[in-house]
Amino acid sequence: MDNELAELMAFVKDIPPFDTLPNDVVNQIVREMSICYVRQSEQLPPAQVDTRSLFILRKGALSYYAIAGDMPEFLGMYGEGDICTVFFDDQEAAMYRVAATEDTLLYAISWQQLLTITASIPAFAAFFKQSAEERLNQRMEHATAEAVVASSLSNALVTDFYHTPVSTIAVDATIVDCAKKMSALRHSCLVVMEKTTPVGIVTDKDIRRRCVAAGLATSELVKTIMTPDILSIDGKMSAYDALMIMTSKHLHHLPVMEFGELTGMVTVTDLINQEGHNAIHIASLISKAKSVEALATISKMLPQLQVRMTKLGSSADHVAKSMSAITAALTTRLLSMAEDIQGPPPVPYAWLAAGSQARQEQLSNSDQDNALIISDEMQPEHDYYFYDLATFVCDGLAACGFVYCPGEVMATNPKWRKTQKGWHKYFQQWVDKPDPKALMHSSIFFDLVTVHGDENLLEEVRGRMLQKTQNNTLFIAHLTRNALSLRPPLGFFRDFVLISEGENKATLDLKHNGIAPIVDLARIYALSEGISEVNTLTRLKLAGGTKSLTQSSADNLIDAFEFLNMLRMEHQLKNMIAGNKANNFLSPKSLSKLEREHLKDAFKVIKTLQDARQSTY
Repeated sequence: MDNELAELMAFVKDIPPFDTLPNDVVNQIVREMSICYVRQSEQLPPAQVDTRSLFILRKGALSYYAIAGDMPEFLGMYGEGDICTVFFDDQEAAMYRVAATEDTLLYAISWQQLLTITASIPAFAAFFKQSAEERLNQRMEHATAEAVVASSLSNALVTDFYHTPVSTIAVDATIVDCAKKMSALRHSCLVVMEKTTPVGIVTDKDIRRRCVAAGLATSELVKTIMTPDILSIDGKMSAYDALMIMTSKHLHHLPVMEFGELTGMVTVTDLINQEGHNAIHIASLISKAKSVEALATISKMLPQLQVRMTKLGSSADHVAKSMSAITAALTTRLLSMAEDIQGPPPVPYAWLAAGSQARQEQLSNSDQDNALIISDEMQPEHDYYFYDLATFVCDGLAACGFVYCPGEVMATNPKWRKTQKGWHKYFQQWVDKPDPKALMHSSIFFDLVTVHGDENLLEEVRGRMLQKTQNNTLFIAHLTRNALSLRPPLGFFRDFVLISEGENKATLDLKHNGIAPIVDLARIYALSEGISEVNTLTRLKLAGGTKSLTQSSADNLIDAFEFLNMLRMEHQLKNMIAGNKANNFLSPKSLSKLEREHLKDAFKVIKTLQDARQSTY
């Protein structure tokens, strides 16, 4: 291979999805490529290309426009390494115009030749036929499946997960005996034993399929329907090994052997849900804690829990809900301690979580956002009680690692410690007479949930608020304007706009420029439709198919939200493993080229929906 061809192959091989192809296939592709020069202002396709082709930009820049009416709409630009697929078919080519912004060098290959060379790799051609939204959806479907089979269970022994003792039945027992024992124990399987040796396993499916459906008498021996020669795993093997055996053999139950004896039983459910049980265990410890110091000690487990759940392949949604639940448990225990010290509250109240905790989207190392709604029966002298209550709880949360809110969105602030009437007045002002600046600072209060106390206090306030927000175009317009202040960091050249200075130089802020815009959009859709839920994914699911949001747009935003949170969680995992505090500042260089393309797809989804809001309001 000559130097020029080798250089071309190295360049192409580094671009998704060509980077997924074997070297011999890439070699065939580059040998079919032609070089095209396009002068500034000239349109594509070049004159020398007379077939439907794919273009890879080597040097220069291209602008592309949507042809709509008399005035073409500028959509963006292609830069070095970008792939232009506008000219795959005549219909699409008629909808867009692509022109060189400066003198440009392109590599071109006939679409038909490309299909022929990669015929045995259908996923390659599918990449080009899919939209950004479809590619992102495929990535998230893959991530969901990957969470089950590619998690880091190799770090734990199977004995960390199994149940013991194992429920068994004698080989000479009848099927009816087996069914009765399974019903009494509420178990879905029994190991069949011949003296001390396991000889088979019988499940409730075996009884349905091999006995009832086959018309077999229940007086027959259980060995007639059992699965003989059962697979087992040694207790010294990893949990990942157990999961691989069960998934490859389509097993749900796997006996565990130690020193030749049956000692336990592990299930797929045990392996996948174990981390959730750890979160429940931590919540149980919290409920039994006797002091703030004890709670602070327990809270030190939270970063490790997030690390373990991430390693085990838990979804970002699962991790965030677990962390939020633990924060709620800490808050509830602190409130209980405060009431033990101060006595019962003089009037009913509701302790509220706001922001990410309310939405069940909190990760470790978060700050605290909270407030109080107090019954209208409150008297002036009662404020001392609630101030002391708020101080005890907020100080306790700070001791547990939840730093004080920099904006003072806490119940210790009298502004956010109000009666029902006070909160009604707030929402009336925000909705009926929206001031952009005031609304920007108060949007967090449209995401509230009761952690402890009288839930009716918040629900009554929320119900009246939602009646006002529906069909209130002025309020929604102001909320939309504020939401559009956070834009995904994509430049004209479809590349990332990075932070230019400071300690986070050359990174992206995943939280504020990726996740927060979706949270804002979901809030707008929910308030427009009178949806009371505050969790972002739930809001999008409920808003999908309404006049505010099409079902396909809802699905696309859900994929983008889950992908960005997955990246954020994996980034924070690396932070914490390195002994650093978790943050949201991701360097695109830390991602593979394909993941960077998926990230661009996610940002494109956000930009599309933001542009739709901007054109509406």
